[in-house]
Amino acid sequence: MKFISTIVGIILFVLFFGFALKNTQEVDLHFFLNYELRGPLVLMLLAFFVAGAALGILALTPTVFRQRRQTSQHKNTIQALQSAAGTGTANLQPAPDAVNPAQKLAQ
Repeated sequence: MKFISTIVGIILFVLFFGFALKNTQEVDLHFFLNYELRGPLVLMLLAFFVAGAALGILALTPTVFRQRRQTSQHKNTIQALQSAAGTGTANLQPAPDAVNPAQKLAQ
């Protein structure tokens, strides 16, 4: 599997490198207040891709922290319930039946 992922990575690198070589023409980006940015097309695409990925990660940050906090709260609740029930993490097996099988046969 590692060999296949290495081959796929090499193929993607060659494709993206060829894309970069074919798109070296200069482009102008016009912003507000007459601000203009000039550079190669491939670098502009890369910069906006990286900026979009960074904004996506920043957008997910509150959700990740909320889920971690909830997970911690759930773990604490489970530990409190286990200690209240008198069971620890080592004794997770159900209790055996209270009826002795020999007594059942005698009846």
